[in-house]
Amino acid sequence: MAEAVASEVVFRNFQPGDSEAFRTLNEAWIEKHFRLEEKDRETLGDPQRYILGKGGHIMMAERAGQPVGCCALIALGGGQFEVAKMTVAESERGRGLGRHLLEHLIEFARERSISRLYLETNTKLANAIRIYEGVGFRHVPGDQVKPSPYARANVFMEMML
Repeated sequence: MAEAVASEVVFRNFQPGDSEAFRTLNEAWIEKHFRLEEKDRETLGDPQRYILGKGGHIMMAERAGQPVGCCALIALGGGQFEVAKMTVAESERGRGLGRHLLEHLIEFARERSISRLYLETNTKLANAIRIYEGVGFRHVPGDQVKPSPYARANVFMEMML
């Protein structure tokens, strides 16, 4: 079934007009499990300024022309990027789309010679953590990372490319 999902979904770079879908998709999962924080409002309110304008990328997943998922790569400097704001619409969950989106993003990073991917998540998101582990992300102890701007971040992971 996961292959059928992948064949029906198009992965593409962020385009003008995607800001609302990017914000809406992310606010839905954040508000379901946590609460919006100031850094969320800032980034989701102006992804052009806070992600793309700083050398980052946003990948969108579409089914039949409708956004059903997204993920950002936020530039950290030195060939390193943070995987952030990754989500799949509630109606699409459990069908393998999140894993396919992440695999596409990793391939995108490799094509650009990105050396390291980093991410922050929360233990409440056990399914997401399993997906990250399944594609090769490894846990990093919290005392070995820069303090997060998100109160909810309590799991830190990285992948060397």
